[in-house]
Amino acid sequence: MTPFYQDDYITIYHGDCKIILPTLIGVRSIVGDPPYGMNNNTNFQRFSGGTRGHGGVGRDYKVGIVGDDKPFDPSHLLGYQNVLLFGYHHFAKELDTGSVLVWIKRFDKAFGSFLSDAELAWFNRGHGVYCHRDLSINAIANSRQHPTQKPVSLMRWCIDRIKDPGLICDPYAGSGSTLVAAKELGLKAIGVELVEEYCEVAAKRVQGVTVMHPAFTAQPNKQNQAELLQPGLWE
Repeated sequence: MTPFYQDDYITIYHGDCKIILPTLIGVRSIVGDPPYGMNNNTNFQRFSGGTRGHGGVGRDYKVGIVGDDKPFDPSHLLGYQNVLLFGYHHFAKELDTGSVLVWIKRFDKAFGSFLSDAELAWFNRGHGVYCHRDLSINAIANSRQHPTQKPVSLMRWCIDRIKDPGLICDPYAGSGSTLVAAKELGLKAIGVELVEEYCEVAAKRVQGVTVMHPAFTAQPNKQNQAELLQPGLWE
């Protein structure tokens, strides 16, 4: 299969993850933000102006979220060593016990004022509940390129929770925040996205990323390094 985009760290495929995922070799960690099945209205122009608006003109994401019009079934993702999925409470009955990651999106004084105060992710390791306040979504509110685009800093925190993620795959890559975070940390990652427009967005974003010194402390062991370098990994 020919990648839509590829560099030394990131590969992006345009297509259906249910078809592409089984062909990928060496994936250890799934990190993603799948469609929740909430039939989300992605025309944000309804929030423009007024006392509850952002003071500007909201964007109409005409492409929307493919697959969000029906309940999400995560079963095709659960066989991997590490699985971290946002939207946990929408499909919790399909998941086993694990850790819950809470992304707090706003200051306390703004709780209850507009849409959700936080978002939940499920991680198939451990049993705790862990919170992370990241308000950077406000900085990208007018420039984000996907209706559910996550902050890169948030996705770096998620990856850090995994400790030793190996090869990461985001099967619902969207605008590529998981991929950008992985590349910044010097990790290899694969993104799969069904909408070509978002593949283009993700490719442009990762292309401009400079690899930082890994924020993550765990180092792959020799066996893990061998897995990442095995022939055919990126085919």
